[in-house]
Amino acid sequence: MARRKDIPIIENFEITGVAAEGKAIGRWNDLVVFIPFGAPGDIIDLKIIKKRHSYADGRIERMVTPSPIRVQPQCPHFGVCGGCKWQHLPYSLQLQTKQQQVADALQRIAKVELPPINAIIGSEHTFQYRNKLEFTFSNRAWLTAEQLQADITYNDRNALGFHIPRGFDKVLDIKQCLLQDDISNQIRLFVRQYAIERGYSFYNIRDNVGLMRTLMIRVASTGQIMVVVVFSQNDPDEINDILSAIQKQFPQITSLMYAINLKCNDTLTDQTIHLFAGTDYIEERMEDLTFRVSPKSFYQTNSLQALQLYKVARRMAALTGTELVYDLYTGTGTIANFVARQARHVIGIEYVPEAIDDARLNSNVNHIDNTTFFAGDMKNVLTDHFITQHGRPDVIIIDPPRAGMHPDVVKVVDNAAPQRIVYVSCNPATQARDIAMLDQHYKVAEIQPVDMFPHTHHVENVALLIRRQN
Repeated sequence: MARRKDIPIIENFEITGVAAEGKAIGRWNDLVVFIPFGAPGDIIDLKIIKKRHSYADGRIERMVTPSPIRVQPQCPHFGVCGGCKWQHLPYSLQLQTKQQQVADALQRIAKVELPPINAIIGSEHTFQYRNKLEFTFSNRAWLTAEQLQADITYNDRNALGFHIPRGFDKVLDIKQCLLQDDISNQIRLFVRQYAIERGYSFYNIRDNVGLMRTLMIRVASTGQIMVVVVFSQNDPDEINDILSAIQKQFPQITSLMYAINLKCNDTLTDQTIHLFAGTDYIEERMEDLTFRVSPKSFYQTNSLQALQLYKVARRMAALTGTELVYDLYTGTGTIANFVARQARHVIGIEYVPEAIDDARLNSNVNHIDNTTFFAGDMKNVLTDHFITQHGRPDVIIIDPPRAGMHPDVVKVVDNAAPQRIVYVSCNPATQARDIAMLDQHYKVAEIQPVDMFPHTHHVENVALLIRRQN
């Protein structure tokens, strides 16, 4: 059968670099081609999947000559799961690429005067670094290409694992994940097997039916473990049976909880989470501080590297004990409480009310009495009137979601005229956009990338902005 001319296979194609979104890159005629799971120096037979005006998407049809820099991925699901797309690249190259990603975003998007960028701070641990993972049950497990080619009928299609990239209803059954302590694998595999043996139905996302829906596992740096099982049917006997079995098998679980989610989406922010056994929180430690983490709390996913990130933010804030600090997008108040002892007062603002409850609790747990927290949409809470009422900040620390700051928030921050802005970002592109909007009154004084997620393309970046002396 002749191949279609519009999706050719290019033989002996050379991959020359690493691109955005974790893909590799090369050139074919006048087109830039993006290829998943490639490494610079690979010689491959390339299949073009999509062709655009100036670029194309492709995949490795056959590996002709592997790049000499390639390393052997440790994960048995590498290449299918999509969670750790860079396991085949040496960690030194990952860091180099992330450093360049930060530089490119700031130079091409912000287009402002920049200081030399500090060398990226790498993660001490490149596996088992995550404190939180969320798994999905499915009665229609995603079958890999190898499984389909085997021409086997799979009667058991129950899966407990991760969503396939760009497939909301496609779940890969995970045998082993190396991102979290191995106790996570043990718990997940036990729950999966127990549910199958008892005949409990796995979730069908299209029809919104099935008892077993999602599973959250948190393993804190203190060793404490939280497990939250989410059900999509309210069957007290079956729920009690499953949770009792988990408690008996894993007595080391310190927080065993559950929720009944009847909605058509998996978000838990609007759901009631019930305590089955233990406490309704676990504790993380950072220096001499204790942070209580509840099921809905946001806490940096890499506990050890979070300490390095917050040390950078605290150093850039250059607090002397006299400053009023605003901590925007404070979450559970980790940064606010982390810097409070070096400040006169810290005001934290966060959208999620439960997170603000945790922030206040964390201040109390650590005997910190110079913090105040407010819940609400940032653009509605942080106004010129709010600043007039609560005081003009000397330092503003910003740690927004990936979308960055709303333009109204940028305007209020600018009007507040703090001497220093410490901008912590998980998305250098939106950070660069916001920095450009602040450039009239603020210059970038320092840039510090931090790697929080080894084997992925994600990178955190901290930028120090100092008010210009006009």
